[in-house]
Amino acid sequence: MDQESLRLLIRHKLGDGRLPHDGLRRVVSSPSAGEKCDACDAIVAMDQLLMEGITLDLGRRPLQFHVLCFEIWDHERRVT
Repeated sequence: MDQESLRLLIRHKLGDGRLPHDGLRRVVSSPSAGEKCDACDAIVAMDQLLMEGITLDLGRRPLQFHVLCFEIWDHERRVT
């Protein structure tokens, strides 16, 4: 997916609540074990880093992202 399409998808998910606007309490990166990215819905390949964040909403499960998806989400949540 190209970056502009990814940006639009993330904006849409921010708008409908599938991705939060709030910041994260903690972010860690680790090698992927084949998790699904919450931003683009694609699998994070096992040779890529997984960004995982604990939200301020304690009832929500941790968010999981590709590195680029995390960067775009973090930017978009601040400007929208």
